[in-house]
This record gives sequence, C-alpha cells and structure tokens, in this order.
Amino acid sequence: MAAVRFHRLSLTNFRSYRATSVAFTRDLVAITGANGVGKTNLLEAISFFAPGRGLRRATLDEVAFAEGDGSWAVSAEIEGALGLATLGTGIAAPAPGDNATSRQCRIDREPVSSAAAFADHVRMVWLTPAMDGLFSGPASERRRFLDRLVVAVDAEHRSRVSALERALRSRNRLLENPRPDPHWLDAVERETAELAIAVAALRAETVRRLQGSLAASRTVDTVFPFAEISLSGWIEEMLLTHPATEIEDRYRAVLHDNRARDAAAGRTLDGPHLSDLAVVYGPKNIPAADASTGEQKAVLIRLVLAHARLLTEMTGFAPVLLLDEVAAHLDPGRRAALYAALERLDAQVFMTGADPQAFAPIEGRGQLLEVAAGRIETAQ
Repeated sequence: MAAVRFHRLSLTNFRSYRATSVAFTRDLVAITGANGVGKTNLLEAISFFAPGRGLRRATLDEVAFAEGDGSWAVSAEIEGALGLATLGTGIAAPAPGDNATSRQCRIDREPVSSAAAFADHVRMVWLTPAMDGLFSGPASERRRFLDRLVVAVDAEHRSRVSALERALRSRNRLLENPRPDPHWLDAVERETAELAIAVAALRAETVRRLQGSLAASRTVDTVFPFAEISLSGWIEEMLLTHPATEIEDRYRAVLHDNRARDAAAGRTLDGPHLSDLAVVYGPKNIPAADASTGEQKAVLIRLVLAHARLLTEMTGFAPVLLLDEVAAHLDPGRRAALYAALERLDAQVFMTGADPQAFAPIEGRGQLLEVAAGRIETAQ
C-alpha cells in the first residue's frame, strides 16, 4: 500500500498567515505553539483539499487574512494517487460593491470544477475538539460526521446530500400553500425519494464496511476500545434486504401519504435526513453517549483509525489524517499507543498541540514544527 503525502504547503492571506510556506519531511508532523497562534489554521488549509468547507466548515470570506484584500490562496505540492501534482484553491479579491466571490480550484494550474476533483489525488480523515461531544450531541452532528466519512469514499456524496436538502426545502415550501399543485408535489417527491435512497444507500454501505473494519481490528490498538456502529432508520434497515428501487417507491408513497402531517409540522417528518448513527462502547456494551468523556474520546479515535484503514484497503492509498489537539486529554500511555497506531497506518499525519512534551515520544521519528506570529519554524 502507498500513502498520499504533502511535500509543501504554501499559504497567502489565509487566516493568521499573510504569506508562508512549509516543507514536510516526515509522515508524523507535530505542530506546536501557544493557543491562538494558528496551529489549527494549518490543518484547516490542508482540509480545503477535500470536498466541502474544511474542518471548521467556514465560509469563504471567514478564512481570509484580516488585514488583506479579501482574497486568499492555498497551494500544495503532493505525491498522491496519480503521482506528483500541484493543487491550489482560493478566492480572488471581491470586486467593488460585490460581497460574494466564487472559490477557484486548480490541479497542476489547470482549472477544475470543484474541490471534489481533488479526491482523485488525495483523501482525508480528520478529528477536531468540536467532535468530542459527538455521541452525546444532536443526531445532526453524527450525520455530519458520517457524511464526512462517506465523502472520503465517494467525493460526490456531499453534492447528493446538498441536493436532498434542497429537494426537502422545495417540498416544504409547496406544502405551505393551502392548495399545493399535486403535479409539482409529485415531481418534487419523486426527486426527493431518488436522492434520499442514494444518500441512505451510500451511508449504509459505508457503515457496513466500517463495522467490518472495526471487527477485524478488534484485537489491534487495544488501548482504544472497540466499538460497534449501526444506522437507525427504516430505509437503511430495508436496504440490507430489499432492492433500492422498491424502497424508493415505498418512500415516495410515504411522502405522498404524509403531506397533511408534514404541512402541519412545517417539515418532512420521515426520511434519511433524520437517521442517526448509533455507536456502542464495546467493553461495557453501553451506548457511547453513556460512557465517560475519556472513553468517548478513545472510541472516537478508534473510529477514525478504523476508517483510515478502510480507505487504505478500498483505494490502495492511505489517507492524510488531520488530528487537532488529539493528545491534549490522553494520558502518556494512550499517547504512546496512539503514535504507535498511527505509524502502523503508514499514512501522513498532521497533529497539533500546545504542549511540545506531548510529542516527545515521536522525537527523532517525526517532524516537529513550531508556530509563532504567523511563522512556521522547526522546533528546537
């Protein structure tokens, strides 16, 4: 198996960086520095080479350098699934009176339609502190987490999810009319059902594969407890035993029959947009939401490691991992176990942390960088 590797990253007017460039020489890269100096900004810049809005889900103008002209650019020299390539993305400075501008993406300086094209070269998995409450938070956050895992497998999944959300909004608007046009409703519900089954099917297949990866690695990375995952939702359950076309017809009938109920509620009350990712903390056989904070963090790390292994098996290339403040709440034993597990993945991993001592176990094996005042230097 090979791995995708970033050799150099260059930033212009991005977050806290006016202009900087950094070369990466090792697979394990630890980025340290005081809080607020821009460690996570580096990971966010790399994450813009995945479909979507990056690991912070920021709007395009939010990532621009505060003292700049509103433009920003990120470029990277990588060795990916198709060999050496230069990837670039960013926005131009908005024209006078124009509050919006579109994002541009390039591969080897040639324009491409969107960041989804980067998936031909690189796949990514990330973990951020915002995910620490994933299991006890709302189902929408778990769906978003799952969709990020799915996007790493199929870059077009994000556009299907967005299309499904638009179709649902269109249906809801039609139902606001006391006498909605039945022909328009039929057409919108046909589109909604088609998109819903496509989204649910890929989610279900990803969960099935990921559960297999978790089961296969049950005796590996034992410091990070094993977990069992499943999707809750009648559509996802039916997809295990029924043809997609049959389920699509059934869901279209459900939408038709529930028009009055959904109109009263002001939203669509049935469908994969409400499904949930169920996670069980294996050692105690309890929902992950009922486990301790430390146990939940350990399970989350286990899921990310299993997903990285799954992507490697499916694509033949290990993905890039972005782990923000991953070691902050781990004891020394679990930190050492994490670094060992990451090395076994044979993937390039970018980690951040305020305490340089947290990365002492990889000294000599990893690259230690220090961020200060918009500069990136080799740690002393």
